This record gives sequence, C-alpha cells and structure tokens, in this order.
Amino acid sequence: MAAPMRIFDILPHYKANHAKSVMVAGKANGQWTTYSTDDFLTVVDQLSRGLAARGIGKGDKIALMSANRPEWNFCDFAVSQLGAAIVPLYPTLSSQDLSFIIHDAGVKIILLSDTELYEKVQEALKQHDLAAPIYTFDPVKDQPSWQQLIDEGKQSDIDLTPYREAVSADDLLTLIYTSGTTGKPKGVFLSHRNVMSNVDDCQHLLPGFFKKAISFLPLCHIFERMVVYLYFLKGVEIHYAESMDTIVADINEVKPDGFTTVPRVLEKVYDRIVAKGKELSGVKRHLFFWALQLGLRYQEPGKNSWWFALQLGIARKLVFSKWQAALGGHIKLLISGGAALQPRLSRVFWAAEIPVLEGYGLTETSPVIAVNSLEKDGVKFGTVGRVLRSVEVKIAADGEILCRGPNVSIGYYKNDAATAEAIDSEGYFHTGDIGELTPDGFLRITDRKKEMFKTAGGKYVAPQALENKFMESTLIAQVMVVGENRKFPSALIVPAFDELEKWCKVKGVPFKSREEAIKSDAVIDKYQREIDRLNQGFGQWEKVKKFVLLPKEWTIDAGELTPKLSLKRKVILQRNETVIDGIYPEE
Repeated sequence: MAAPMRIFDILPHYKANHAKSVMVAGKANGQWTTYSTDDFLTVVDQLSRGLAARGIGKGDKIALMSANRPEWNFCDFAVSQLGAAIVPLYPTLSSQDLSFIIHDAGVKIILLSDTELYEKVQEALKQHDLAAPIYTFDPVKDQPSWQQLIDEGKQSDIDLTPYREAVSADDLLTLIYTSGTTGKPKGVFLSHRNVMSNVDDCQHLLPGFFKKAISFLPLCHIFERMVVYLYFLKGVEIHYAESMDTIVADINEVKPDGFTTVPRVLEKVYDRIVAKGKELSGVKRHLFFWALQLGLRYQEPGKNSWWFALQLGIARKLVFSKWQAALGGHIKLLISGGAALQPRLSRVFWAAEIPVLEGYGLTETSPVIAVNSLEKDGVKFGTVGRVLRSVEVKIAADGEILCRGPNVSIGYYKNDAATAEAIDSEGYFHTGDIGELTPDGFLRITDRKKEMFKTAGGKYVAPQALENKFMESTLIAQVMVVGENRKFPSALIVPAFDELEKWCKVKGVPFKSREEAIKSDAVIDKYQREIDRLNQGFGQWEKVKKFVLLPKEWTIDAGELTPKLSLKRKVILQRNETVIDGIYPEE
C-alpha cells in the first residue's frame, strides 16, 4: 500500500496494518465507549455519505466545536475525504470571534457537542444575523442530532470514491483561526500535504513499544490534532480523558504509554509531588529530597558518571518509582509543546524515567519545526530539539527564527497583507521567535521577538527567560515581566495560593483571604527573597527590581490566556495599567 498522502489515507493504512478491537475510546459519565477499527471506518463513511446527501463537497467549510471525544475524529475524517475542510472552534471563543470566524470561513454546517456550546453558537449567530444548520453530538432539545446524518448515510448509496479521488495533497484540510492578542483572528490555511509532512517527520518520536495514549489537550489546536494523526498512522490506541478534573483517575485507569502535554501541566504535577514530599518526615523526607536534588542534576543520557548512575538507580527504586506509578505505571514518554519547558523539569522527569520530549512550532508550521527524541543523542536539555528532516531553519540577522518546508502554510485565508508580512519572497515563514542553532544542530528559543522590550536606558530585556526562571518557585503560579520604556524590569506575580497558605500556616502568618495575604509584610518579604534568589545569573539591567502580587489567576475564559495557556500580554498590561503605574511612581 502506498504511503498516505492525504490525511484520510491514514484510515485504509490503519486497517491494513493495525486493525484492532479498540482503535479509539471516549469516556462520558464515568463510562468508556470503545470503537474497533471496523466500527470507526464504518461511522466515518456513513457520516461522509450523510454530509454528501446534504450537498457538502469539495471546498466547503464545516465548523466543529467540541471537547476531545471520538466524534471529533469521525467528523474530521468524514469531512476531509469529501474534500471539505474542518474549521475548529475553541469552546472558549467570544461571541464576537465566533461570529467573525463563521462568517469569514463561509461555514456551511456546524457540528458541536452539547447544550452549552449550542446556546453559545446560537447567540453568536443571532447577534450577527448569520445562519448555518447545527447538528449536536449530545441530545439538545428540538435540535437535529449528528446521528441523523449518520442514519441518512446508512440509507444512501452515494459512492465516496469519486470524492476521495478529487482531493489532492495540496487541497485545504483545515482552517485554523489563531487567537491572537489583538485584532481579528486570522485563518491559517493548512493543506493535507502540510500536516501529513509533519506526521511523517515525527514518526521517529513513537518507538514500536508505544501502544496506548491518552489525550486531553484540545483537538482544536493543531498540536494535539497532528499527534492524534500520528497515533493513527502508528496504530496507537487512543483514549480521550473525560475532563481535566478526571485526568489523574483516567490516566491510572488507562495506563497509557504516554501523552502530549504543556509545561503548565508538568509544573503542577511537579509542584504537587514536591508538596507531598514536604509532608513526609524523618528518613522518608530525607530520601525524597535527596532523590529530588539528584534528579535536578541529571544530564542527558550517556553523560552521567557511573557514580551518579549508581545513586540514581537507588533513587529510582525508592522514590521515583512512585512518580511513575502516579501516572499509571507504564509511561514511556511525554511530548511537551505550546510554551517553553524549564530545563529543571526536563532533568527531573528524565531522572524519574519519564522522558519529556520538548518540541517547538506554530499553527502556521503544522505545527512542529523541531523536537527532541529518544534516539541516540536525540535530546539536549534547554533546547526544543533538532529541526525536522524536511524542514529548513535559518536564523535572521536580528536573531529571528525563519522556517521553510512542506509543513509551512501558504498563508492566511483571504488576508494577503498578513500573508505577505509573515512569509517572505523566498518562502520563509517568520516565526516571531528569537533563537539560535547549537553546533550539534539543536534549536534553542530565547524569546518572542515581539515580547522583547527596551528599558528607558536602552537595554533589551527578554521577559520569557526571566519568567521561566521565576516559575521554578513553588510559590509562583503565574508571572509576567514588564518594564518597556521604564527604568527597570518589574513583575506581576500570581502566587500559588495553596502553597502560600501552607507556608503561612508553618510560619504563623494569618491567611484569612487571598486579598489580605498578599498585603502581609511577611508574605511580601518572602516573595522578595524568592525574587532575589531567582534573579541571580541575570545581567544587572535584566533583574526584576520590583513586583506586585495579584489575588486572581489569569484564565482563558477571562481572555488573559490563549487556549494553549500563553500569556496575552497586551490584555494583562491593559487590565493592570494602574498597578504597573504604581510600581513606577517617580515616572
């Protein structure tokens, strides 16, 4: 069988090479529903015929709004083999952005999961005088179910072969609208070739012993979606977690070989483990922190001394084995993306025999540009790995990372100006990130080009480097460094309030509320000592001189974080303008 060229070609490849009784599984109300390979392919074809019967064909756009569940995959493949394209809608999108995307993409049909999302979409449609038929996965009163489309497909004799044959690798697979921090969303045009090239280039990430995965990062983001295609290509069994609230229980039930994640999740796992270690006493506590400190000194495989390896073997048996057990006991690897991963987290998880493969990319690059791997000499801590084999990277004179290859989008849908700004005449996509290539071919990201700022003294400051360092403190949940055109850098800090409350209890400091706690002299002094400690190693002009503690965490729903948990800096700056001005009263 020929290698898959279009995304839906993965399905016959799966049937020929990996057919099994559980191809994908979803959990709802505490119960798992599984689908065999035959079940999966049957539903996809039935849904394709049902959509075709409604007039859907090549070039049409179908919006899809849902949490991760098998229905997402059914719709994705069913739409793509008709030559139509999926337009993913983040459940957290504002009504204004929803209506813009539905109108801009020319959406013909909307598929969504439940009553809550149905009401949200209906509001957006009504407010802006839009119309599109809606089909829901879960029952919604007086609304057609997606099952109607499947039932119509069962009764249809539509031949899908001509539809599939009419689709070329360069045809549109999906329009993904980037969230951005200001202005209207931009629709990124990704073809079958774009995404399939990334899937092919990432096959080395999953060794043959990787058989089962759990998924919880949103499929509406290309990172998780591409990795799910990779799972299908490699015959990996996929289980969709019921929710973030049940993720720990779901992992222990599924016992996966691995999953994709973002640094924020790993930070929370690490902080939770350290908090439990602090609750130990005597010899157990001593052993825990001995193992932890050992893990934080771990070097890449092959670079650790025999004496270190001997100690690590003991630490793994007595302490780190419990970390592995907490994640189901079968983890072979984790793939991290979406933001920078602190090297200390890479070291300690690798030491615990939970290898974390950090990668880097953007929606416009389908998404991976570079990634660490389990291959010999395939990982370097503090980098995002080696550039993929079919991708070309060069560093511009100002340090910006430029990327060219089959994974790069041809541009933004109906937005020639934005396309011309992002992709130069030589076909290089300008990532907006600052970085460097190491002598042995690893890519290191140092900051976002647009996030770097100059102080009033004319010195450049890279806020992300400072923020990553500050996040090493278990007392800091979120941080944003500010100071553009100011005399010195400062920081907005959201404390890790659970940890802060425990510290207050130990020190006898009152903790009646978050608002009162952050005003306490003892608390402010503690954070000052944390900042002084973490400032070490930075240039004098880079060091954070002042900070403010904030009582409320930044969230996606409040519009302060992107769906992949990156800071929306302009939004946070605007909402804290008065607070920031108070840091610099003399100005």
